[in-house]
Amino acid sequence: MYAAYTAAMRAARLLTIQMLLQTRGRMSASALARALEVSVRTLHRDIDELTAAGVPVYAERGRAGGFQLMPGWTTALTGLTPSEAEAVFLGGLAGPAADLGLGAQVRSAELKLLSALPATWQGPSQRIRSRLHLDPVDWYREAAPPQHLQAVSQAVWQERQLAFRYASWKRTATRVVHPLGLVLKAGVWYLVAARDGQPRTYRVDGIETLEVLPQASSRPKGFDLAAYWSDAVRRFEAELHTGRAEVAATAQGLAALRQLSAPVARALRHAVVADGEERAVVRIPVEADAQASVQLLRLAPDVEVLGPPALRQAVVERLQAGAALYGCTLQRARRARA
Repeated sequence: MYAAYTAAMRAARLLTIQMLLQTRGRMSASALARALEVSVRTLHRDIDELTAAGVPVYAERGRAGGFQLMPGWTTALTGLTPSEAEAVFLGGLAGPAADLGLGAQVRSAELKLLSALPATWQGPSQRIRSRLHLDPVDWYREAAPPQHLQAVSQAVWQERQLAFRYASWKRTATRVVHPLGLVLKAGVWYLVAARDGQPRTYRVDGIETLEVLPQASSRPKGFDLAAYWSDAVRRFEAELHTGRAEVAATAQGLAALRQLSAPVARALRHAVVADGEERAVVRIPVEADAQASVQLLRLAPDVEVLGPPALRQAVVERLQAGAALYGCTLQRARRARA
């Protein structure tokens, strides 16, 4: 059993080496070993086994040397396991691909892949679409793609600069940017683009007018879109939630609070209403008083703001203004617990 497992692992590595060299070109022994998570000595043994099997891998010495395949040689699409084939079909998200104008290309690519698979795998590979559906659009959000999304995506693929008029929550301005990538988050498309040499984020639906320029865009060396986005999300959350609030919440209130934002959910990860108690007193990160008062007031009566005093007063004033709008008066609010 162990010998069979070892042979299968080695066969998978040999195929991976071929695919890496075919897609990336020349690679050093250390780079290949890191990609395969093996030692350089094991990598050299694998290379020897490949060449003995007739795969035209050759080495070039020197600082810029490494292993590469004979020019023009390619490997057929073999070696996919059933699970890998299913994963490929899962990756072709129909909705986002259609938003980008790539729906037909995704369907064509899947058809070509399907035709290259063994007949016995074709059914299982397609089955994942009938068992699992991904809907990236958030609740209560319009699913239609932004007006300029396809033009923006073309500029990203073709590496062309963009000139657009952009309306942010602060102001409207004209920008010339170097597109770096697109991100789909909770049904909203974002353009990551460099301006003045620094990556910045723009909502695609905030672009009012757009022109794809003939000038080629430049990309910062080593830019990693996924890493940038993760850092940007963390920075945004940190800048947005600058305050702390103390609130009293029922069990239902705790559940509602966790839906406010990821930072609040993290702060309440272990929060519960103790046995014999009606509410739990917890501290959560919040935005500025004006925004936090709106978010927390709508969770009443399951959530009560206890402090700080300025935030509690903002909630009271909003309650009073709402009551006056409907011709009602409120009794004097009881003081927050010290």
